[in-house]
Amino acid sequence: MRTITLTGAERLEPSDLERSGALPRKVMDAAQSIVDDVRMHGDAAVRTYCQRFDGICPGSFRVPDAVVSSAGKEVDPAFLKALERAYAHIRDFHERQKEQSWFTSRDDGTTVGVKVTPVASVALYVPGGRAQYPSTVLMDAIPAKVAGVQRVIMLTPPQRDGSISPYTLAAASVAGVDEVYAVGGAQAIAAAAYGTETIPRVAKVVGPGNAYVAAAKRYVSGDVGIDMVAGPSEVCVLADETADPVVVAADLMAQAEHDPMATCYLVTWDSSLPSRVFAAMEHLLVQSPREKITRESLDHGLVVCTVAPEAAIAAVDTIAPEHLELHCAEAWSMLARIHNAGAIFVGPWSSEPLGDYVAGPNHTLPTGGTAAFSNPLGVYDFQKRSSVIAYSREGVLNDAPSVQVLAQAEGLWAHALSAGLRIPLAHAQKDCFENEEAACENANHTAWPTVLDSPKASMKPERLS
Repeated sequence: MRTITLTGAERLEPSDLERSGALPRKVMDAAQSIVDDVRMHGDAAVRTYCQRFDGICPGSFRVPDAVVSSAGKEVDPAFLKALERAYAHIRDFHERQKEQSWFTSRDDGTTVGVKVTPVASVALYVPGGRAQYPSTVLMDAIPAKVAGVQRVIMLTPPQRDGSISPYTLAAASVAGVDEVYAVGGAQAIAAAAYGTETIPRVAKVVGPGNAYVAAAKRYVSGDVGIDMVAGPSEVCVLADETADPVVVAADLMAQAEHDPMATCYLVTWDSSLPSRVFAAMEHLLVQSPREKITRESLDHGLVVCTVAPEAAIAAVDTIAPEHLELHCAEAWSMLARIHNAGAIFVGPWSSEPLGDYVAGPNHTLPTGGTAAFSNPLGVYDFQKRSSVIAYSREGVLNDAPSVQVLAQAEGLWAHALSAGLRIPLAHAQKDCFENEEAACENANHTAWPTVLDSPKASMKPERLS
């Protein structure tokens, strides 16, 4: 792991992180080509890419419902019990996020508010092939179901023998996924975004995937909704002299073993801690079945050493990590001072893997510094809001004159006319004009009954300096 030592008033700069940033152009170009092909040629194109990238293409993309519902019988009862425990905790947490419609009325009878409606359909992308991620199924499906989404489909690539992991299917059954399709990659994103002969078009696509999946999601965004463009996973441990170096080492390795591109950060003002963490890592790494991947990830990790807690906290906010662990004596007081993090694990008992699986909060989180402006996946991602405005006659009389003045300042005559025409109707306590031709006369006065005085001076650049 690379080390940066900050002294005095020095602060960690974004450039110090050496993040790669946007998706490579060649990945974006490849994903766009796949998406465009699937959009034009449907299932035939999907089959071509499945065969090319996965080495296999099932006869039917849709996995039979009976296979999904029976998957629980194929797995160890201990796994199913753990899955159901995780489901209960995740469901309970997300139930508390559900938003309700609300309305409020002013004294003049005007009503404004928000109507909350679930998204009609959602596709959950779950990585597969050589890996199984049943936890991702729960994290994506549960908030969608809590939000009230009527059609939740799952897209996941098959394994080399054409099957899908029973662990993944069991999770889909427990979470209430409506349909499962054995298809992955950018072609799966395209199929869900635009629909094919056998894969339905949906309103929103969510879930993590490789760079090509992320690029495809970015490309189709706007035609369908997406949750985020997720990058490699990352963890940041903020630690003081009370932190156990063995525990810190294990927690950093827990993130590093995901992917060679995963990034680990250790931020501390205890100058002796990094070397003790590195020593513990060496003892643990040689015992890991994922040693190679873990070492590759740790090689481009970063240690930030500061002289005081304030600089360490500022460094964390600059990193804006996906996961943040607080291994500090005053962890709860630190919490109030942290602004940028996807998920925060408070105290030495709060291992990040607990959040990955059973704690309850969602593990689909903003990466690559986007925690500075983005949120974890939640029920709110599967609900959309419509503003509601219902004016009374008295409300029109109160507000229409202001609309006319503001519209005149912007030069929008018909805006002012639309509001102005309602004023005489409101005064007369009528809903319609008795003489439509007369109502159209002198429309200039109806729209702009008074002339705004011109500004006394133009705000030229020289006057603003």
